[in-house]
Amino acid sequence: MTLALLLLICMMWVPVGMFFLGYGEAKSTAFVTAVVGSLVCIGAILQAAVFKDPFTAGLLFVFGVLYLQTAHALWTGLEDMRAVGNGAFVVAMVCAAYAYLYLTGGAMNADGKTIISVVPYLGFMNITFVVICLTVVGVTYGKLSAKLAAWMFITLSFTCLFVPAIGLMGFGKLPF
Repeated sequence: MTLALLLLICMMWVPVGMFFLGYGEAKSTAFVTAVVGSLVCIGAILQAAVFKDPFTAGLLFVFGVLYLQTAHALWTGLEDMRAVGNGAFVVAMVCAAYAYLYLTGGAMNADGKTIISVVPYLGFMNITFVVICLTVVGVTYGKLSAKLAAWMFITLSFTCLFVPAIGLMGFGKLPF
């Protein structure tokens, strides 16, 4: 489920990046962002309820809601995007916690089994998510260029979404 959602998110990050480079318009970008945000939230519910994985679901939920918030801002032509930046700040903090857990390993359950394994690539992904979310904060507060965020979205859509999803689905492993 999560791997398919990573590809779906890639389907949104590239158009958002292109929009911020001046290629595209707000309402069609908002539409794809709303569709992806909705499906990511539905995927998070399934991840928690069906697959019994609240850890992954938590990360999916915060991103799904941020995407819906972004879609609303784009669709309505919101001029003051700081509320989106504030949402991105919260997502950055969540991603920082996930990065720490993936880089150091999580707690043990009652059976002595590790709940969260050390997975360097997932730690790397979450660190880059922290960076891009803080970049969004900077853009929405007028401190950074939207073009910087655009290129980050386009680049990270491949390094942190497409590559790990295809790597795991096609070869059963992450790049490192």
